[in-house]
Parts: sequence; structure tokens; C-alpha cells
Amino acid sequence: MTIEQIDTTANILKLLGDKTRLSIMGMLMINDCCVCEFVDVFQMSQPAISQHLRKLKDAGLVKEQRKGKWVIYSLDQGNQYFPMIKNILNYIPNQNEKFIWLEENGMRISCE
Repeated sequence: MTIEQIDTTANILKLLGDKTRLSIMGMLMINDCCVCEFVDVFQMSQPAISQHLRKLKDAGLVKEQRKGKWVIYSLDQGNQYFPMIKNILNYIPNQNEKFIWLEENGMRISCE
């Protein structure tokens, strides 16, 4: 492993050291999401959520796709570090309850 690979791995682990970003990644492991869904789940402002997502995107961990005025985020499974990330996400609680909460509150499809 080169110094550059160690630096990249350390940066990814640092990003995932934030509980919001770790939870976002856990949710994206289950399903693609819109920013608005993260805003509702985490009760954070849209700019704050967008900042978390920008950091994850800049690291190549997530990718975005525009659907009209909405931006849908998904895990970048083509990232060379995805197997490590997937392994790490096995150690956090399943994030499915967040999707259930969104559905129960009529917010799961809030950006369609």
C-alpha cells in the first residue's frame, strides 16, 4: 500500500467518523435518496445536508443524478474503496427504520 493509498483511506475513515455521514452512507446502502429526505430524517437544514453530501461526493463515495429540480444520491459502487466501505457499514445498525419513518410520515416520495 502506497502513502497515497494510506492517505486516501485515512481521509475516507475521517469522513465516515461523522455520525451523520455514516448514517447517510448506511441509508444509501439500502436505497438512493433525495436531499429532501435526508433533511427530514436528520432534522437538519438543506445547506447542512448538502455540505455532508458534497464531502462524500468529493471523496468519490457517492454520486448524484439530476431528476428535474431534484438531485438523487447513490453510493458509487465503482469506487475502488467501496468494498471497504461496504464492510464498515456492516458494523452500523440497519438504517431501514429511517425509510419506514419517511413512509409513515408521507415523506418518502416527497421529491417526485
